[in-house]
Amino acid sequence: MTSAHNDESIIYLDNSATSFPKPESVYQTLDHISRTCGANPGRGSYSLANQAAQLVLKARLAVASLFAIADCSRVVFTGNATSAINQALFGLLESGDRVVTTSMEHNAVARPLHALKERGVIVDKVQGDTAGQITCEQVQQVCSAGAKPKLVVINHCSNVTGTVQPIDAIGPWCREQGILFMVDAAQSAGVYPIDVQGMAIDLLAAPGHKSLFGPQGTGFLYVGPDITLKPLVYGGTGTLSSHLEQPEQMPERFESGTLNTPALAALTAGIDFLMAQGLGQVHRHEFLLAQRLRQGLGEISGITLYGPENATVVSFTLSGCDPAEMGFILDRDFAIAVRVGLHCAPEAHKTIGSFPLGTVRVSPGFFNTEQHIERLIEAVREIADAS
Repeated sequence: MTSAHNDESIIYLDNSATSFPKPESVYQTLDHISRTCGANPGRGSYSLANQAAQLVLKARLAVASLFAIADCSRVVFTGNATSAINQALFGLLESGDRVVTTSMEHNAVARPLHALKERGVIVDKVQGDTAGQITCEQVQQVCSAGAKPKLVVINHCSNVTGTVQPIDAIGPWCREQGILFMVDAAQSAGVYPIDVQGMAIDLLAAPGHKSLFGPQGTGFLYVGPDITLKPLVYGGTGTLSSHLEQPEQMPERFESGTLNTPALAALTAGIDFLMAQGLGQVHRHEFLLAQRLRQGLGEISGITLYGPENATVVSFTLSGCDPAEMGFILDRDFAIAVRVGLHCAPEAHKTIGSFPLGTVRVSPGFFNTEQHIERLIEAVREIADAS
């Protein structure tokens, strides 16, 4: 095997965890705003505070535009998608409520639902097939097999297999039935078009630091116009300070404390970069890299590929080689960064048959190249030949 030289740049292929590198404009914005606009947004009437508030508003408008959200005040900024999901689930569901989800959920959804189940919420799951796919008909069947659910919550795109669920069919059906529909868009936001109105999405959670190209520590929750949630966090909002009750107005009701203005300004820069490139171009680039990887890995003896062929994420195992060992060797000897194990989604791995060891997951990003993929294929071939 060859060894990575000390001066060899790392090939980063873990963009499902967080995108890296970011566009240069994101770094520049983060640095510039940190140096020039350190005031607290919404907490003062002086010009610098107003400037910070305008930066936050600009980020809110950028998110609203990207996801066809009519009223940007329904966009609540959070530290990540997990925080957004927790706010939605714990703010909505009470003992006796029924929620329908899937076997492909990330722990960001699965663990809150498990905790809510212990509090008396009824949780039923739609079982995915061996590629992690579910159908709208399955959702309808599970919803109809008991008391009317209050909520259907679905992972739009699996972080394990890249499987894309038919939310454009599920959402309108839920709306017709009077069932609220929530989408975890952690893996799809910025890669696949999402229209909260056309897809009848009532609650949408997404990170800013993945395919929206923003910095870590950014995320948001879209709360539909007819949705009432209890806040998880209470405190200062910069509004109605004479009242001890938490404000009802949006988005302040869910944004207690100081927002990360530099990061949100950088998120705007990330979204601007995404829009300039075009979602279709971003998806096509990542899809072609994943296709070449699937083709190359498929030619190596002992490799098992998981998930659908049209995914932008590739999960695989090598017979006789623990995924953790594969990841360690790729990092140590080839300077290639991939994610191994269960990917915070054990039920998804049970669904596709890779539990308990999990898989090696490769998630190309917009800044990866064909050369990166070819080097990974050759590295896996060397490891396979030596094992």
